[in-house]
Amino acid sequence: MAQFSVNPKRFDPYKNFKFRVKWDGHYVAGVSKVSMLKRTTEVVKHREGGDPSTTRKSPGRTDFDAITLERGVTHDLDFEAWANKVWNLGPGLGSEVSLADFRKDLIIELYNEAGQKVIAYKVFRCWVSEYQAQPDLDANANAVAIQHLKLENEGWERDTSVTEPTEPTLNA
Repeated sequence: MAQFSVNPKRFDPYKNFKFRVKWDGHYVAGVSKVSMLKRTTEVVKHREGGDPSTTRKSPGRTDFDAITLERGVTHDLDFEAWANKVWNLGPGLGSEVSLADFRKDLIIELYNEAGQKVIAYKVFRCWVSEYQAQPDLDANANAVAIQHLKLENEGWERDTSVTEPTEPTLNA
């Protein structure tokens, strides 16, 4: 049975430009881009011995693609501090990785045009596999310096406690 919207006035899909990312209980400053959430399940093919012309298919392992976060370079150390938990040069042999806390759960929230939270996803056991502290620098360019964080993860799920809000109206 199809699930219908609780907001009969909403016909348009949500836009992709209002969002926030949260980890360790606080919002991460300046995130300007989050890559898609994607999972792929392998197809296991087999056939029955008595039926040589038909291939049967069943689900196998599921893999969750890495998530990339981008933000403008600032003095905020959140990206670098997390990346350093996975590999920290100089602390001494045997302490390059912070095994106790190099993984984090994070929340990606999507907002409607009125600024109301409409959808949220919980992403589990993330860790930094790639960190770009600064982009190529070019004296002839006219762009914001962007840093990247690539997060491996062990899955995500929609936070079903976030329900569709009643959209506000403006009184003229």
